[in-house]
Amino acid sequence: MSRTIRLAPSLLRIAAGTGIAALTLTACGSGSETASTGSGGVKVGLITKTDTNPFFVKMKEGAEKAAKEDGAKLVTAAGKFDGDNTGQVTAIENMVASGVKGILITPSDSKAIVPAIQKARAKGVLVIALDTPTEPQSAVDALFATNNLKAGQLIGEYAKAVMKGKTAKIATLDLAPGISVGVQRHDGFLKGFGIGEKDPAVVCSQDTGGDQAKGQTAMENCLQKAPGINVVYTINEPAALGAYTALKAKGLEKDVLIVSVDGGCAGTQAVKDGKIAATSQQYPLKMAAEGVKAVVTYAKDGKKAAGYTDTGVTLVTDNAQAGVTSKDTAYGLDNCWG
Repeated sequence: MSRTIRLAPSLLRIAAGTGIAALTLTACGSGSETASTGSGGVKVGLITKTDTNPFFVKMKEGAEKAAKEDGAKLVTAAGKFDGDNTGQVTAIENMVASGVKGILITPSDSKAIVPAIQKARAKGVLVIALDTPTEPQSAVDALFATNNLKAGQLIGEYAKAVMKGKTAKIATLDLAPGISVGVQRHDGFLKGFGIGEKDPAVVCSQDTGGDQAKGQTAMENCLQKAPGINVVYTINEPAALGAYTALKAKGLEKDVLIVSVDGGCAGTQAVKDGKIAATSQQYPLKMAAEGVKAVVTYAKDGKKAAGYTDTGVTLVTDNAQAGVTSKDTAYGLDNCWG
């Protein structure tokens, strides 16, 4: 899915063309692997859930930029799809065999990836989770991520303020069972709105996998179940845009409040266009850049990153509400990704 932290636009506008040449490696099992050349001997691994999601594209850009600045060599891999744990396990094994000093990973399955991580750490490899915590969080040396509970809480507080005491009929369009980032955002939203999991205000809950088409289907299902829905929480902006499409098809797009998490450029533009009321913006580039620097530090002096580093979140909306700290979409578009 944190607080309002202003990041320098220059940090967030790192271009994809960093001048780092890439060569394709033979990939075993699922996913894809590439190596970005660097001038130094420290080898850093980055494993994302996919290599197509703009969030992870921006994360890779941040890692490439940091590797170039620190004279490190970056090896990257990604699953074929969100949830491809087998591909991530294979990537860890390949990277350890290739001699990486540290691995940065966004776990597709927070629990199933743990044994592979434990094996890597047992061989002296520093492992840092980015964006998504493992379960348990202590399975990795450190976590660099958005406070997803707070990201959800911010949009929950915002939705509560917009409703101004009006009876809410809420649909939650979630991620999938067992994925910590989805659970945290969902729980944060409920906390921010001031209700519990079993509150009757939640009239429909559907999983979307964070996918736009599935978000549309989920919203259609919820409208059939509870036609009076007036608030929609979504796990991310693709799911939010899917919900908007379903609502617009019924002529309800102006009657339902949609809130989300991510802060990608397409999603932030959707806030500006009035399709999404507000989003909690996170910063994948910063997660990756700080992760690379932590691995380089470990390689040079043996100092391990530890614990949780909060990489920031900002509520973005053009309809500010009293008591809820936010920035407008001009700020959001200056600091977006994708």
